[in-house]
Amino acid sequence: MKQALYFAVGAAWALGGATAVAGVKIEAGLDVLGTGFAFKAVPLPANNDAATAARFTVVDGARDRNGGGLEALNDGRVPSKEDQPAENFFFQAGGAGGRLRLDLGRVISVRQVCSYSWHNGARGPQVYALYGADGHAAGFDAEPTRGVDPAGCGWRLLARVDTRPRDGTAGGGQHGVAVSDDSGALGAFRYLLFEVAPTETNTPFGNTFYSEIDVVDAAGPALTSGVVPAKAVLRRFGTPDGTYAFVVDETEAPDLAAWVETELEPAVLTWYPRLAALLASDGYEPPAAVALRFRSDMGGTPASAGGGGVNLNAVWFRKELKREALGSVVHELVHVVQGYGRASAAQPRPAPVPGWVVEGIADYVRWFLYEPQSRGAEITRRNLDGARYDGSYRISANFLDWATSTHDQELVRKLNAAAREGRYAESLWTAWTGKSVQELGEEWRRFHAARLGG
Repeated sequence: MKQALYFAVGAAWALGGATAVAGVKIEAGLDVLGTGFAFKAVPLPANNDAATAARFTVVDGARDRNGGGLEALNDGRVPSKEDQPAENFFFQAGGAGGRLRLDLGRVISVRQVCSYSWHNGARGPQVYALYGADGHAAGFDAEPTRGVDPAGCGWRLLARVDTRPRDGTAGGGQHGVAVSDDSGALGAFRYLLFEVAPTETNTPFGNTFYSEIDVVDAAGPALTSGVVPAKAVLRRFGTPDGTYAFVVDETEAPDLAAWVETELEPAVLTWYPRLAALLASDGYEPPAAVALRFRSDMGGTPASAGGGGVNLNAVWFRKELKREALGSVVHELVHVVQGYGRASAAQPRPAPVPGWVVEGIADYVRWFLYEPQSRGAEITRRNLDGARYDGSYRISANFLDWATSTHDQELVRKLNAAAREGRYAESLWTAWTGKSVQELGEEWRRFHAARLGG
């Protein structure tokens, strides 16, 4: 078996658990930037492959009514956005996936099977077993439901695909998979069976958004595609030791290229490894590849993090290059490193993490470690009356800085680890400091009131 993988930002990205029979090759690609399903080892989605005129059937499981119908799998089209349910087929929320059968209408020599998906979170990766059959075997079952082993009723297992990243992140982005054989053909089949599994089962939202499935006939015409990859302008760089790799999509902000090179790149290279060390916890590695993308459709949101990457509001950044731009990037990189979604994928009922903890940690790092000289999270006479420890962002950052200085220098690291591992609880504050978080909050307010002479 051979495996190959292409990741859009150039970092190594291991197939989560793909296996195939001897001679079968699984190649996969991940593009976190969503530049048009253009992968190094997987062809563009086709509009004239053997699946185009074939028929998909749900053998087991139920289609999610919020998504598209089975025609979304072989219409030769792909979504234009990362979260476009109607343009994808996916199984019912909360369900355990299901089985899809593709009837090609006749026995053909299948050279390759390709599958494509796109979502910014856990619905992006693909997990399925692929079987083929010509329909002539004795005891052939054309619609084996779950509980029936296809290999025992006339089907041949070809591959088990799993493109979930091994680092525990959601793996959001555009995923492409190509299953082929060293001999030039996977076999002679009329039917293909996809035994589709969710990427995670601890939330109802682990069923993959499948955008297209292609089957290449070894004797068929040359493939054509209606998908036009975006002409992205990318800047790639990485840490000297090769631990972390980054890509900045400058397509929508070419005028910021000089600032990216002279200001953003050095800041990212310096601070991402620092964040990884500062927020370290047992058994966790932050994403080794991070994409930052300038966008012009973010409205009033300066920046956001999601799917292991960072979105940057090009309009806002142009106005803030000399003020808040870099600090906002550091804040979002903290969110990338936090990796709190890992708990949802690892355990049935992780403890919820209060929003003030999530944003408070990110702003603590920004205002008290990255740019303390800016004094951007100060408590003043103007904001003291409304200041609460759980006020989020700058206010909570100030509380965390005070609690760290006065009670436990390791407080933020412990707090982050508990949140990441799904075990956050208010009782931890008492265990760490001897006081409840509410008592600490009152002590913090009294401190500032006395400092301000009030």
